[in-house]
Amino acid sequence: MRGTPYPTLGELLRRARATVAARPGALRLRAVGTSRAGRPLWLLSAGHGPRHILTVAGAHANEPVGGVTSLSLAERFAREPALLQESGCTWNFLLCLDPDGASLAGRWLTGLPGEGRPGEGLPGEGRAAPEASPTLRGYYRRFYRPAFAAQPEFPPVTSDPRPVMPESEALVRLIDELRPVVQFSLHGVEVGGSFLQLTRAVPGAAAAYRRIAADLGIPLEHRPFDGMGWLAESPGVLVLPDSGPTEERDPSGFTSQATWLYAMRHGTVSAVVEAPFWSVAGVSDPRPVAEPRREVAEASEILLGRAKQLEAVVGELGPRAPETPEEIAHFTAARELMDIGPGVVDTWNSAELATTVGNAVSLGVAARRIPLRAAAMMRQALGGAPALDTLVEAWARELASTFDARWVPVTDQTELQIRTMLALARALV
Repeated sequence: MRGTPYPTLGELLRRARATVAARPGALRLRAVGTSRAGRPLWLLSAGHGPRHILTVAGAHANEPVGGVTSLSLAERFAREPALLQESGCTWNFLLCLDPDGASLAGRWLTGLPGEGRPGEGLPGEGRAAPEASPTLRGYYRRFYRPAFAAQPEFPPVTSDPRPVMPESEALVRLIDELRPVVQFSLHGVEVGGSFLQLTRAVPGAAAAYRRIAADLGIPLEHRPFDGMGWLAESPGVLVLPDSGPTEERDPSGFTSQATWLYAMRHGTVSAVVEAPFWSVAGVSDPRPVAEPRREVAEASEILLGRAKQLEAVVGELGPRAPETPEEIAHFTAARELMDIGPGVVDTWNSAELATTVGNAVSLGVAARRIPLRAAAMMRQALGGAPALDTLVEAWARELASTFDARWVPVTDQTELQIRTMLALARALV
């Protein structure tokens, strides 16, 4: 697939249509809304049971794994209809919640000359993988992830004057229509480990998830930073407490009601399943850290120092305003990430972080990932300036080598998510 094992958005849709055409009685495809740019939101459904399961893929533009997972599981249901008949469920897959963002982020999926060929990766980027191994350099050269307020899985709270995105409205309508027993939100993290977030404790789920990850050789985040107010039920598993937050607040100050929290009004259990693209074994290390505050201070220094370095490089380029809609989207998202450093550091200092080696490793990854994302998008917003190109290249190389980041074959990424969804569905249905 031209330098990457992920399909583009167009390829994903063509494969879905071909699968439905080949098995018209087993699968159905319909549009359930449109994006801001008028792109359809496609729902692929398998089975005919009265109860519903909903899987949401592509909520974040830079995370293409969920679409592959969804289509792979739908195809499995078409081949083995008994898997769903036993549960009496219809399983629905929203193939991509943010097709507009995916159309920009998907430029990475087309690859670059020399990118993604076995043996050409940066140090620690999984050269031994049986499939072509994309590089962090190639990934970030065309990186795109929308600004926080433009991520449709997180519509603004009612007190926010900003209008709700049509993608968010479509997903909320779908949740109200289906009233799913369980809603899965499939995500991917560039570098690190896997983790699972549950809006309600599910007996046996944590043990099953740990077995699945161990079987696939994928490390679990010892204590993920996502869901800071959530309970760590076990390594890699977070559960929303009974008095947990009903809103999500990101470092930019944007406050939203996550759509996987919205679904709770129907008695739905939501599960967020994260799969790493490049894994870091160190994130699962449970050994205690002697000086947690020192670890936080060092990570904070890296984050703020690199944000300042990026600011200086942009300043040296002189005034140049982004012109095209694509450049403006990249600039807006990059600018936001360049400004959130102090808020992120305040959060790190107010929480009990870096108490284990794994947590300290995760903190070090995050400290490097935020400015790298910003530099990558600013590079594209300002026409690929050589100074920014050099910065992205150097930071991507350092991130890969510092943490021995290893490419996780997409077959393993999808199996992690498929097995986790099936295990949770069996427990809940």
